[in-house]
Amino acid sequence: MNNSYTLEEAIKKLEHYCAYQERCHKEVTQKLIQMQMIPEVRDHIVVHLLEHNFLNEERYAKAFVSGKFNIKKWGKQRLKLELKRKDISSYNISAALKIIDESDYYKTFNQLAEKKLESIKESDKFKKKKKLIDYLLYRGWETHLVYDKVNELIP
Repeated sequence: MNNSYTLEEAIKKLEHYCAYQERCHKEVTQKLIQMQMIPEVRDHIVVHLLEHNFLNEERYAKAFVSGKFNIKKWGKQRLKLELKRKDISSYNISAALKIIDESDYYKTFNQLAEKKLESIKESDKFKKKKKLIDYLLYRGWETHLVYDKVNELIP
């Protein structure tokens, strides 16, 4: 971007950016860097966004977990990893993971495993197991759940 922004213009732009979709501090800071704002102004804008509740890491973490679990069917390990990559605190990560209902979690895991198994076109039992295990681990499901379920589905 070759545009230069006044403080007021930058604040309005970032307010809109945060109002459109939940954002974390890291995303906001990257946006400000992309807008070529100096560090003092970046700090001022982040404080303004926090004070006016445009930026809230706990709310962001909960929205992230809810969306990725319900839509992408990610397990807790993947959710934790992705939130850590966004520099979300351990406290907020724990709070966000608590919104997942345990029975929904296991139900989703079982449905995902069974659906994926149906789609694997592999005759070799061991290759089939490996494909299912790799798929579930990549999605961030806990190792003990994955191995127990795979052994149950493919004896």
